Amino acid sequence: MKIAQIQSRVYNDKKKNAEQLKLYLEKIKSERPDLVMLGEMFNCPYETKQFPLYAEEEGGETWKMLSHLAKEYGIYLAAGSVPEIAEGKIYNTAYVFDRNGKQIAKHRKAHLFDIQVEGGQHFKESEILTAGDKCTVFSTEFGKIGLCICFDFRFPELARMMVLRGAKMILVPAAFNMTTGPAHWDVMFRGRAVDNQCFVAGTSSARDTGASYVAWGHTLLVSPWGDVIEEMEGEEGYIIHDVDLKEADSIRRQLPLLSARRTDIYQSENGAEF
Repeated sequence: MKIAQIQSRVYNDKKKNAEQLKLYLEKIKSERPDLVMLGEMFNCPYETKQFPLYAEEEGGETWKMLSHLAKEYGIYLAAGSVPEIAEGKIYNTAYVFDRNGKQIAKHRKAHLFDIQVEGGQHFKESEILTAGDKCTVFSTEFGKIGLCICFDFRFPELARMMVLRGAKMILVPAAFNMTTGPAHWDVMFRGRAVDNQCFVAGTSSARDTGASYVAWGHTLLVSPWGDVIEEMEGEEGYIIHDVDLKEADSIRRQLPLLSARRTDIYQSENGAEF
């Protein structure tokens, strides 16, 4: 499977973000990617106050544009995430479309980014967003792929659940900042890949020092052995790589972490499983 990860700049103009995506897809079409991945909130400034202004219903203008592009270019399009409105609530939502433009997966960010780092970043998504409640895995002809959004990936239980449901790669549209990025980006992605013996693709927006929220960037792809296949810096651009999801099976046979799990002892004092 050939995966392309686009690290694009996010503009205030939703249409400009859409036009930029089309330019990238045209630019990389000669590479014939099977799956194209975008960053978190790729069409909306990462500010809680902006989410309701940019939010659309599933099936809205942005959804239709993404569906059309997936079909036009014959790709799986893991469309980063966008603000979604449903029944008066706002979600941070990632859609996935197949080569025919059909939506085959949808993940609403389940762990909201509410942090207060001393001397660093403050952010509170829960002021505006509602949390999702699903673990998301979808099927392709290459194998099963998991999907979560940014802060979700800090919780190892969710990554493990995706893998136990068959995922051999996990896609993570994300927007770490200039505090959390240098501290945790690489170690987290490599750690999840090693623990779960799967490919991990983390895709960010590009770094814009003039924005109110400055993304770390550093879009990367990690192997099931924990090797960083490639990592960008903060610039706009993309990376493209061929991956064989069967490599996850090979690593799991050689180092049988998943099959050697002792679920009989992974329990809290009250009997609940971890």
